[in-house]
Amino acid sequence: MKKTVNLTATGKAELEKELAELIAERPAIAERIATARAFGDLSENQEYTDARAEQKNVENRIIEIQETLKNAVLIKAKTSDKVVIGSTIEIKMADKPFTYTVVGPVEANPLEGKISHESPLGKQLLGRKTGESFDFNGKKVEISNIS
Repeated sequence: MKKTVNLTATGKAELEKELAELIAERPAIAERIATARAFGDLSENQEYTDARAEQKNVENRIIEIQETLKNAVLIKAKTSDKVVIGSTIEIKMADKPFTYTVVGPVEANPLEGKISHESPLGKQLLGRKTGESFDFNGKKVEISNIS
């Protein structure tokens, strides 16, 4: 059973861009490996070891992104009076304002204002309406706006 991955259009575009950049890196990495291999004894060749490690990391990330994109379900931004995946919400937590977009776990980055619908706060927000308040980790959270 394949696991679907929720992505916004922006998140999908960012992953596609990263994938293109990683694929473009392949020839340069292959050249580094070939150059390092020409130095001779591979058992003590740190440049060769580093280039191979970089190649492995890049190839693993390419596979990861391809799988994510293959299983992606595009989140369609829709206006709702309730918090859903794709909603941008304004909340007050402990009287401090925060703005978050509820996204899938692949895109989540709280420092950029993107929280996963699977995160503890995301789970608490889903299905709630503007004006609702609830307790989260001992702090009062009030939903000011949903867009």
